[in-house]
Amino acid sequence: MTAPEDVSSPVCVIGAGSSGLAAVKNLREHGFAVECFEREEEVGGNWNFGATNSRVYASTHTISSKPFTQYPDFPMPDHYPDYPHHSQLLEYFKRYADHFGLRRHIRFATRVERVEPAQGGVWDVTVRGRDGAARTRRYAAVLVANGHNWYPKMPHYPGLDSFTGEVLHSAQYKGPEVLRGRTVLVVGAGNTGCDLAVEAATNAEQVWHSTRRGYWYAPKFVFGRPSDQVADFWLGVRAPLRLRQWLFKTTLRATVGDLTRYGLPRPDHEPFETHPIVNSQLVYHVGHGDITPRPDLAQIDGAEVHFKDGSVARPDLIILATGYLPKFSFLDHEHLNWTDGRPRLYQHIFTPKHESLFVAGLIQPDSGQFTLAHWQTVAIAAYLRARTEAPRRAHDFRGLVRTESDRVFSGGARYTDSTRHHFEVAHQDYLRSLERTINALNGGRR
Repeated sequence: MTAPEDVSSPVCVIGAGSSGLAAVKNLREHGFAVECFEREEEVGGNWNFGATNSRVYASTHTISSKPFTQYPDFPMPDHYPDYPHHSQLLEYFKRYADHFGLRRHIRFATRVERVEPAQGGVWDVTVRGRDGAARTRRYAAVLVANGHNWYPKMPHYPGLDSFTGEVLHSAQYKGPEVLRGRTVLVVGAGNTGCDLAVEAATNAEQVWHSTRRGYWYAPKFVFGRPSDQVADFWLGVRAPLRLRQWLFKTTLRATVGDLTRYGLPRPDHEPFETHPIVNSQLVYHVGHGDITPRPDLAQIDGAEVHFKDGSVARPDLIILATGYLPKFSFLDHEHLNWTDGRPRLYQHIFTPKHESLFVAGLIQPDSGQFTLAHWQTVAIAAYLRARTEAPRRAHDFRGLVRTESDRVFSGGARYTDSTRHHFEVAHQDYLRSLERTINALNGGRR
């Protein structure tokens, strides 16, 4: 076996999506040489519409408004709308990469095939580039930023394999052409499931929407403002959770009304105990009869879908908007402290197993992700600097990594138990924790 090639880049970053780009930029600003590997020909990750692992579809817009979506040191253009389209997000990432000179640190069309620890705390990274040849390079640290919303979570319903119609996971959905003239069942009440049910309502002949429980559906605008900006005000003044829940329910009653009037099930949880669903049109189409709500599936019998309330539908297309699972095919799970189907990482970043392995972007925030990814990667850079400049601080921080890898950043809420909430964070609670980490590792310097 050929010996790994030592390279001048001490940090390897995997992925040039929203988190990987922030990692390259912030590591460079903190004085580290970086080499980033991206399997596609362009930056953007999930927002690179049409790329192999991109899961956005033609009509995708953000569900967080512009101020909470953008990087803190690179504002989106003034002409962008409150909720930008995926094409605008991709253009934004391209401008970010060009503005900070990141492209020269990225090897495009290069797939990471294997990441393995080597003696001395370094890492051997095997990649395969355009020429098809595999090469192994050695790095002092590895930062994984390959995303977690691309590997489909497939449900197991009795009879699904024998369904006589067509079955798609939302990962395969790209546009409304597949809906036209069809009878469609959308399964799943996340933001994607609600978006696809609405899209089906304006394109398909008949639409059913199956959900396991009742949810709170927040409109995108309340009181003339994006709803996340209104909610953030109450977070900013540190209003108690119960008060925020009461305000949320009162606002919904005033703007949307009683969901059970529309045939939707009553939520079985309080607001902020599940990932927020932001959709202004689902209730509208349900109220107009364009979407028929249904409970969870019981079984499928040929062409018929039986629901748990005893009702039956005969769709010719089922779209499973059932979410995604984290997947790191190039890295053994043990390195990420994997337990009960998921990594257990302090702040969803630092693994107790290794001092030089990190993950960025493995979060499901109640607001935009890019700001959080920015500060995650600043925290990683601060830790790497402390290892050499202030080893005592780094050692003390490792104590937190080992003892608090199960810590939840929920703002006091109790999240419902599902894979959807394994990486859920309340953004202000989480940002305060990152701020404490950065300040501690910098010795109190900001």
